[in-house]
Amino acid sequence: MDHMDHTDPSAQHTGAPDHHDAHDAHDHAGHTEPGGASWSTAAQATAHCLAGCALGEILGMVIGTALRWSNAPTMALAIVLAFLFGYSFTLYAVRRAGLGLKAAIRTALAADTVSIAVMETVDNLIIALTPGALDAHLSDGLFWGALLGGFAVAFVITTPLNKWMIGRGKGHAVVHAYH
Repeated sequence: MDHMDHTDPSAQHTGAPDHHDAHDAHDHAGHTEPGGASWSTAAQATAHCLAGCALGEILGMVIGTALRWSNAPTMALAIVLAFLFGYSFTLYAVRRAGLGLKAAIRTALAADTVSIAVMETVDNLIIALTPGALDAHLSDGLFWGALLGGFAVAFVITTPLNKWMIGRGKGHAVVHAYH
């Protein structure tokens, strides 16, 4: 795939199709110029990341709770699966855009690590600090309330962080060129 350095004014485009051709047609509504990021862009990036995290987190908590594991292994499984699913959503998107596996892995790690880590920290702290949540069963409203409440708080905390990172060309900004 032909990659062009947009920061180098002397960079020449070879005419070969690449991800930038598709990117030029991408709707830029909600995006701002370099040095800043819109709240809309940050919220979309956070929601994308949260979708993968939530899927992995819920699956891990359901598996651990259903198997009657203690709290520590259940939370560990949920965290591992949250990272796995979070990264896999980005990997899938950038691979579909034509990025090679090695570059796609590097891109996913750069795009999602901080966001997922913050979300998982916030979400798991809320679950751990909610009285009775760690001992609740899958059929208990407390289980789902703490889990979903943790996601909501994690979204609110992570969105400004993502806005800041995207505005500096970090985090989700590294995958923007691929969608």
